[in-house]
Amino acid sequence: MRQINAVVLCLAYIIGLLSTSVSWGGYGIIALGILLTYAVNKNYGKGLFNKWRDVKPKLFLAAGLVGFLATLYFQIRTPQPRVNDVSQFINNKQVVTVQGEVDSLPRLTRSQKGQFWLTAKEINQTGKVVEVTGNLYVTVPLLQSTGLYPGQAIAIKGILYKPKPATNPGGFDFKRFLQQQNTFAGMNGMQVSFNDREQPVWGLWQVSKRIVRSQVRWLGSPEGQLVSSMVLGSKAVDLPYDIRDLFVQVGLAHALAASGFQTALILGLVMSLSKGLSPRWQFGCGAVALIGFVGLTGLQPSVLRAVIMGFGALIGIATSRKIKTLGSLLVAATLLLLWNPVWIWDLGFELSFLATLGLVVTVPPLVAKLDWMPSAIATLIAVPLAATLWTLPLQLYIFGVIPPYSLVVNVLTIPLISIISIGGIFSAIAALIWSTAGSAIAWLLYYPTHILIWLVQFFSQLPGNSIAVGKIALWQLLAVYGLMSLIWFLPWLHKRWWLVGVIVVSLVLVPIWHSSTDFRVTILADKVEPIIVIQDRGKVLLVNSGNSTSARFTVLPFLQQQGINQIDWAISTNPLNDQNGWMEILARLPVKSFYSLIEDKKIKEQVRGSYKLLVAGESVVAGSTQIKIVSDRIPVWQLQVQNQKWLLVGNTKPNKQEIQALSKNTSSIQLILFAKAFDADLVEAIKPENAIAYTQNIVLRADNLKKIKTKIFLTGRDGAIQWTPNHKFESIIETAENNASLL
Repeated sequence: MRQINAVVLCLAYIIGLLSTSVSWGGYGIIALGILLTYAVNKNYGKGLFNKWRDVKPKLFLAAGLVGFLATLYFQIRTPQPRVNDVSQFINNKQVVTVQGEVDSLPRLTRSQKGQFWLTAKEINQTGKVVEVTGNLYVTVPLLQSTGLYPGQAIAIKGILYKPKPATNPGGFDFKRFLQQQNTFAGMNGMQVSFNDREQPVWGLWQVSKRIVRSQVRWLGSPEGQLVSSMVLGSKAVDLPYDIRDLFVQVGLAHALAASGFQTALILGLVMSLSKGLSPRWQFGCGAVALIGFVGLTGLQPSVLRAVIMGFGALIGIATSRKIKTLGSLLVAATLLLLWNPVWIWDLGFELSFLATLGLVVTVPPLVAKLDWMPSAIATLIAVPLAATLWTLPLQLYIFGVIPPYSLVVNVLTIPLISIISIGGIFSAIAALIWSTAGSAIAWLLYYPTHILIWLVQFFSQLPGNSIAVGKIALWQLLAVYGLMSLIWFLPWLHKRWWLVGVIVVSLVLVPIWHSSTDFRVTILADKVEPIIVIQDRGKVLLVNSGNSTSARFTVLPFLQQQGINQIDWAISTNPLNDQNGWMEILARLPVKSFYSLIEDKKIKEQVRGSYKLLVAGESVVAGSTQIKIVSDRIPVWQLQVQNQKWLLVGNTKPNKQEIQALSKNTSSIQLILFAKAFDADLVEAIKPENAIAYTQNIVLRADNLKKIKTKIFLTGRDGAIQWTPNHKFESIIETAENNASLL
């Protein structure tokens, strides 16, 4: 009975933290507790839930109170900047000098800069020195970060900035990411200065660095970094981004994360070596190994979860008791969320616990269903399948993508990953004793590592290696996990799992199919050029791509979120801009028809469909949308979007004659979209209902303000803009804020 009480209260605490996604979540938890108390008191559902026949009604009332208190605790522990936090001293791109201590080893960013965390202590603004607190996310030129180490006192000259939230659907919320790290400002550093004579204080980072250097010395790159990341986790190693992206693409991201697999291997090795010792000595050896592993990998939620469960196993060995894995998982989750409740929204935490839950509750029945296979093969299939089943709904909610070959890749690579991980652990231990010995053992892993990379590359190049189905809604996510939990919780559903599976698939696919029949225009926020995505009942028109960074972090995530796997029409309105974005998109998605003003041989070779050059006056019909080039000098394009007329104005500012010509030749314009600066004279001449400028702010003269009655959107301020026939123009940021206030 005590166990049931503990389970209910732990679950109530976790559900209470999850309810913080809505403003009324705490009150909803109390209401649910009262409802369940009433239901149990009236004996409702006693026959259905036999396990709970002895539960007292007051337990659910207490659970509701615990859930409500969890929401309050979450608000208290949510990171907030202090009065003297360094983020309070951000001043309009002013160059400042910040002094503090390095908090992490520098890492290489995609833009080939050095990145590290800094604990700020002083800031010098125009000669005025002020004591500050807080952390900084710092990026500096690569050479400036070379040789920095944790605990080192440095001074950085650069510009402070406030992190921005996601300005496009599917975009990266940098502000939220830093807030989860208790950081509220970033710094673009230009110069780093420090005392060359200062000697580093010993720390576990030196042990980690010694292991990585030893393994890379004879293995080379990227094999050496891959072995190190599979032992210490990718956060402790600078694994090349192309390799990391390939592993994520085929569904092997977990192989690069330090978690339960490495913990199990370490504990297994320690238990084998200490087999002849007493249980207490075994507990001590295992505890030292687990604490050392945490020190090397860092305080990551997935690592701590595995280590806490590892300690549970050690306690079971020391006390000769059998530890329930599911109970151990629940205890680990509760302890970690008591320590840091904000982790409830950490993706690594969520995926780690869901995958482990899948292994605990789903692997046994899957192995039983596969009893016609040899047990080793059945387990080999059941383990990745169970983990995939329980993590896929969350992946669809966050990313909207399914890796079709994930199960096959996981089954084929488990032997290789096991060999590399075990060999990597032995290599790491040897490197601590003698660096050359660690290098020699790591060198033996060259062929397994090389074969693993080859397999990942092979599957990443297969057609349909990543299928975008679109992001599912929160209610779909909750419904899917609720149904999956019922299969495990209710015995009479065990034989009817296929029916629940059909319902789950329908819950995911039917709304996605329905949304694909809508008409929607999205004008993405980008610093390079206007990017327009027109979704016309399953057909897609993409106007412009931006540069390679825009394509990778703005366009492709949006298309992925929308479940778009093919572009029907693609138009480059200003070929003088950077065209590398198109190369990035064409490498990921097929394009049926591509249109441009100037021929680009590289793009032409990549286009799988037709490639056509346009001249002034020529039109392109893309579904119900017609796009026509009005002037190829500026250039100016006219879009006929259903019953709307839009103008897309290029980088060149039109002169007076061109403005007069445009005002005569174009009438009833609902929107002008400016690629660069806002042109008040053109808006005054054409008088559109709306105007969008790719900037953060504009300056208008007093006479312009009186004459212009146009509604103006600024992508730098408002984020992406969406238009639908019913809701007209809406800012993504404004819509998100309205939804949040309604909730």
